[in-house]
Amino acid sequence: MTDNERNQDPPAENADLVISGGRVLTLNDRNEIFDPGTVAVGSGRILAVGPSEALSARFTARRVMDAAGCVVLPGLVNAHTHAAMTLFRGLADDLPLLEWLQRHIFPAEAQLTEEWVYRGTLLACAEMILSGTTTFCDMYLFEHKVAEAAKAAGMRALVGEVLYDFPSPHYGPIENGLKFTEALVQEWKGDPLISVAVEPHALYTCSPELLRRCHDLACRLDTRLIVHLSESEAEVAQIRERYGHRPVEHLERLGVLSERLIADHCVALSPSDIEMLAFHRVNVVHNPESNMKLASGIAPVPALLAAGVNVALGTDGCASNNNLDLFGEMNTCATLHKLAALDPAVLPAQVVLRMATRNGAAALGLGHTVGQITAGYFADIIVVDFQRPHLTPVYDPISHLIYAAKGSDVRHVIIHGRVVLEDGRLLTLDVEEVMAHVRSIAKKIAS
Repeated sequence: MTDNERNQDPPAENADLVISGGRVLTLNDRNEIFDPGTVAVGSGRILAVGPSEALSARFTARRVMDAAGCVVLPGLVNAHTHAAMTLFRGLADDLPLLEWLQRHIFPAEAQLTEEWVYRGTLLACAEMILSGTTTFCDMYLFEHKVAEAAKAAGMRALVGEVLYDFPSPHYGPIENGLKFTEALVQEWKGDPLISVAVEPHALYTCSPELLRRCHDLACRLDTRLIVHLSESEAEVAQIRERYGHRPVEHLERLGVLSERLIADHCVALSPSDIEMLAFHRVNVVHNPESNMKLASGIAPVPALLAAGVNVALGTDGCASNNNLDLFGEMNTCATLHKLAALDPAVLPAQVVLRMATRNGAAALGLGHTVGQITAGYFADIIVVDFQRPHLTPVYDPISHLIYAAKGSDVRHVIIHGRVVLEDGRLLTLDVEEVMAHVRSIAKKIAS
């Protein structure tokens, strides 16, 4: 080998996309931050991440995205929502949970069609992408249409048909619902974006037998099991009267608590409840804005985290929030718990950001593929524009993301290596058309 050959740089590696010049928050195990940093993306995955100086000559890319003045971070994970409830946004506000459900939401849902669910979910996907969410976990009716809508929007989603003892407007009797769920799991098996969970609604709408059957089905299909749990003191009282135990203990006695379980809300918990959730490695999803609006209470998130429980963040549906903006949810989460504890150090910004990214990915069973910017992970990445008055100056970018940034500050969104939002413009959906369809549906609901 000649001296000239030894001194030559190695040939450049090919990448589909290079995001360069921004402050990159990897959220990896070392919490590495590169400023300026570069992320190289190829075949839907992250090829490399590091300082721009070190990576600038390493890759030749079909497309280079300039992120100067921006913060680059993993896409947000909305770990609990009911996407098509965008159709009911503002329909029945300022009511207690059970009255809201039984007198307004359940009757409205009886009118649903699969076309309505598809259109409502497209609207939800548009709202989530525009505000930096790349993955969501859904529980609703006609979930095959939710899966189709998420796929059309280019979003990553864990979906599941809601199951309960009474007949569903979609599948009728519960036997059909269980068969539908299993068929849906098989239909989407192996899809790079969409996966399917088993989703009994709640303990007050599902018999012990149904909860056991759902657990057994989730185990057999090797997927997540999702349920609303201990959402209010009224629910706890109802379950204790019916079964003689608090909701968490009821599930433990049924053999349902496990690391595959995602328990949504978990507001009304006792110390022993928290111990059981931690022991069985149950995943909990905190929905602060929905819980506040329905006056359900404040979930003991600091205690759950201290016990070692994986706590993720969700918005719940638009009928009880009334938006799907995880930036707002992160801010509410951080500030609400400081007030509740009268301690400004509770739930620091770094913890809340992980709840909305890595913890959410782990809860959904995706912790080995999304939730951080690490080579080999799927390229689910958002770019937030920090060149805004309310984000100036920048001493701590993570602090700004929790306490100052808004969903509208998101400039670019990449999901599975595909740019779905560029300079604030949604590339996968016609937003005006999506909104027009939902406005038409709303007129029918109102009448």
